[in-house]
Amino acid sequence: MNEVEPKGSGTAARTLARLALLCLAGVVAAVVAAGQWLLPLLGLVGLGLAGAGIWWALAHRGLARLCGALLAVAAPVAVLVLYAVSGMWPFAAAALGLWAAALACARSALRRLRAPRATHSRPVRPPRRPVLIMNPLSGGGKVVEHALVERAEALGARVVLLDVDSSPDPAALARQALAEGADLLGVAGGDGTQALVAGVAADHDVPFMVLAAGTRNHFAMDLGLDRDDPASGLEALTHGVEIRVDLGDVAGRPFVNTVSFGTYAEIVQRPEYRDAKASTTLDLLPDLLVGDAGAELTATADGRRLDAPHALLVSNNPYAQAGPMGVGRRSRLDGGRLGVISLRIESAARAAELALLGERASGITASTSRRVTVEADTETIPVAVDGEALQLPQPVVCTVRPKALRVRVPRNRPGAPYTAPSVDWRRVVRLALERTPLPAVKNQEQSDA
Repeated sequence: MNEVEPKGSGTAARTLARLALLCLAGVVAAVVAAGQWLLPLLGLVGLGLAGAGIWWALAHRGLARLCGALLAVAAPVAVLVLYAVSGMWPFAAAALGLWAAALACARSALRRLRAPRATHSRPVRPPRRPVLIMNPLSGGGKVVEHALVERAEALGARVVLLDVDSSPDPAALARQALAEGADLLGVAGGDGTQALVAGVAADHDVPFMVLAAGTRNHFAMDLGLDRDDPASGLEALTHGVEIRVDLGDVAGRPFVNTVSFGTYAEIVQRPEYRDAKASTTLDLLPDLLVGDAGAELTATADGRRLDAPHALLVSNNPYAQAGPMGVGRRSRLDGGRLGVISLRIESAARAAELALLGERASGITASTSRRVTVEADTETIPVAVDGEALQLPQPVVCTVRPKALRVRVPRNRPGAPYTAPSVDWRRVVRLALERTPLPAVKNQEQSDA
């Protein structure tokens, strides 16, 4: 649960912005004191060469892969050695430290301007006949480790354990539970299982509950649940509140987090990936990045066309930081929009640009949309839906169902971790020069009203 922004945060933000600019001035002073304007340039060159080396290591095999790996390691090491032998290392260390401090101050300043947005919640009575579906193997056995079955039954819930050896259908079990009178559906398992049961709950307008018993628990994290203590989620049965969040839909299948297309989706289709993730990825990437393997994709997001992305991520509400694998977290789950992140890196030069510019590189595009249509030059498209590998007939359409899911959460919960905003230096400068108090800008953080 997020706290309301304290008074005086505008003053604190301006102070931090000014500190950020002072640190930037210190970086310039370190470079001037070194007497070598090549100091920052060498660092950038080393970083760019490292990015290009990583590209060669991933997109090629044999000798080219070896040379790329060596370049990725040797470039930054060579820069450090050059700093050391030339006597510039104290200035380089000072400049790097001041740059890190400038970024930290700038992010903190922008963060303090952001007032939490309250997600409306309402108090509810405890359910009479809750049914919780649990996967005993999910998350390395968290159901057993945290005694979730016994604790849930002690609170009056009926527990249905998935028989993982028989390929169970969680959605069918959820529909059966509703037919038998369940007034709440819950899941202790991975995001894929949660999505299937959440779809049934949304279709029948019954509350849904999450226990963070999966491996990564992205949905639980963005709901603000305690991922280190799955049993704490059971408080939603006795001291819960209800919020409404969006539910994604891909070709008629619900998803709570992400739908991935492209390289990642192609790789997870392989049966050997589960037992040998690294070797399988390295073996397949060259053909997927520069070869003819894999489907060639074309995506349309609210009329905007994305041609031949190597990776495409569609998320149930946008992530706070752009990244091909959904790095970061979602600041809200009720925005009624899909996040769309497209990544295409077809050369070592583009890889170097990505290493230097990060999410601002031309190979990455991030936007929001209400409808995303993905087409390919094949009859079916490999898709990873909340981590589950599927083959779907093209075109694949992704949409969002605004506030379709009623989620029961504990009244008292930790809240989702904050993801620092990207630094906009123009805004930092304006903030540092501002004399009058600034109004807080909503960042759409999730918290209780």
